[in-house]
This record gives sequence, structure tokens and C-alpha cells, in this order.
Amino acid sequence: MAPHTRLRTLITRLGAVTITLAIAQVPVAEALPEGSADHYAGSQIAKHEGRDRTARQRPRTAGSVPGMDVSSHQGDVDWAKAWADGARFAYVKATEGTGYRNPNFTQQYNGSYHVGMIRGAYHFALPDRSAGATQADFFASNGGGWSRDGKTLPGAVDLEYNPYGDTCYGLDQAAMGAWVRAFSDRLVQRTGRHPTIYTSTSWWNRCVGEADRFGDTSPLWVAHYADVLGPLPHGWDYETIWQWRAAGLFPGDQNLFNGNDDQLHRVALG
Repeated sequence: MAPHTRLRTLITRLGAVTITLAIAQVPVAEALPEGSADHYAGSQIAKHEGRDRTARQRPRTAGSVPGMDVSSHQGDVDWAKAWADGARFAYVKATEGTGYRNPNFTQQYNGSYHVGMIRGAYHFALPDRSAGATQADFFASNGGGWSRDGKTLPGAVDLEYNPYGDTCYGLDQAAMGAWVRAFSDRLVQRTGRHPTIYTSTSWWNRCVGEADRFGDTSPLWVAHYADVLGPLPHGWDYETIWQWRAAGLFPGDQNLFNGNDDQLHRVALG
């Protein structure tokens, strides 16, 4: 099945939900526990899996849309320049665990919207700190909402290597799958949308494996820093977004949406 056909299938499945939530909650900066830091999407993947520094800026084609993701590491972003350089969508870090809120979230999330981008928020998960539902609540209350305005992507959960210890946070595959399911179910309750799942193939196959099939409901945002994407995590037949480079023409990391502008808009509409 062609990527655009599979994408329409996912959109149809999500399209039955009716949403009445506000566009965004505005978080206030809050420190992580002592010894913690603000981790951005892919920070631990690059550390453990490396990155291909020979990868170049990929040209825009009829089958993909360029985008970006940012966190507090980028500070206030020049969104007009990012738009002029070609970025058409963005994911913005909102929260981490249950103790961190991106102090630059308002400028980044609202700024990308006002320049014309389709944007969404993401949460850096710490599955050994608290329950999946608890972290989903924290995320939904601090930037992870969704509105059927055609400009807001479903909230994303960033699942990658543990910054503080055991790769899989001390959880076996069944327990990790249950954690992700609890996060997903609560975010559906709070926002009406299943989360986009951000991960790498290596981490997911090791820590979640085939414990559950999230590809039936959640778009895949996969990180792999090379010119060729390679195998996908268990449970997905195609990627919705590929994070292919950590920095470059746009501030933050660089991504490609697997489809055209109209399909990106339909994902936002749900």
C-alpha cells in the first residue's frame, strides 16, 4: 500500500473524534529534580546510536514536507526565518516527567502557529518516575492539548534511552508497553487524540518490542540520522514523520513528513 493511502486510513480512523478543547495551555517554567536536565527529542538516541554527520539538507519533493522540532535549547526561535527557509510544521517540547515545563514554550508554540506552520507539542517521557496516565495528565495540562483547527498536530510522547540509568528504565517489554498504553489512553481521554509516538527502531524493539501494537492508532515519528531511513519499529508499516538530522538549516532538529501539504493538514484535523 502506498504511503499516502496508509496515511488516509489512519486519518479516517482518528476522524470520528469530536474536540472542544482550547488550542494550548501556557506552562510556567519549573525545575526538574536535582541532578536532572532538559532533554530534547533525540538527545539520547544520538548519544547511544550516533548520527551520520555526512547527511545533507534534503530537498523538498512532492512526497514530503520539511519540518522541525525545538525545545528550550533553541531559546526564542526566529519563526519567520524558519518559514522562509522552508519549514512547514514543528513539534515543540512542552514537558518532561512531571516536573519540567519548557520556559520557551509559549514563544515557540504560538510563534510557529502565527507564522503559518502546523505545530504540535511533545512530552519527554520518564517511565520510571511516575505512571503513564500521570505523565499524560501533566502533559495535557501544560501544552499538550489539541484543537480541531487544522493547525495543531496530536500531542507526541518522546520514548528513548533513559538519560539517568538503565536503557529501558528498569521495565521489561510488557511493563513498558503497559506504560505507553496508559499514557496513550489517558491522552485520548484528555484530548481526543492518540499520541504521536517518537522513538528509534533500536530502542523501541528492545524496550517495547511486540508487547503491544501502537501502529494501529498512533502516528510514528521515528529518529534515524542518516540518508536512508532503514527498518521501522515493530508495529508500524510506515512512518508519518522522520527525524533525519539533528540541526541544520532550521533551528532544532530536521524532520520530513511522509506525505504532501494536504495530508499534513488532514493529520492535524484528525
